[in-house]
Amino acid sequence: MSLTFIFCSDEFLLDINKRFLKHDFYTDIITFELSKSVKAATEGEVYISVDRVKDNSKQLSTSFNDELHRVIIHGVLHLCGYKDKKKPEQAQMRSAENRYLELYFK
Repeated sequence: MSLTFIFCSDEFLLDINKRFLKHDFYTDIITFELSKSVKAATEGEVYISVDRVKDNSKQLSTSFNDELHRVIIHGVLHLCGYKDKKKPEQAQMRSAENRYLELYFK
C-alpha cells in the first residue's frame, strides 16, 4: 500500500481539476487511484486544498484540524471504493467519515 498526500493551494488543485477531470471549479480534495489492477495493493495520490479546507471549516463552524482530518479520511474512503456523486452515496460516505473520525480520535 502506498498513499501520498499533497497539500496545496486552491489554484494548484483547480489546475488539476481542469486538466484531469475537466471540471472548472474549486474543490477541497481530488483522489487518484494509481493501482495497476483491482487485485494490486492500493496505491493512490490525495490532493488537498488547504485554502478550501480552511474556508470550509469556517463555513461549517468547525476547527481547521477537524475539517482537515475529515477530508483526509474522505480521500482514503474513495480509495476504498466509496463514491459520493449521488445522495445515497453521500450519506454513506458521511456516515463512514464520522465512524472513522470517532475511531481515530479515541
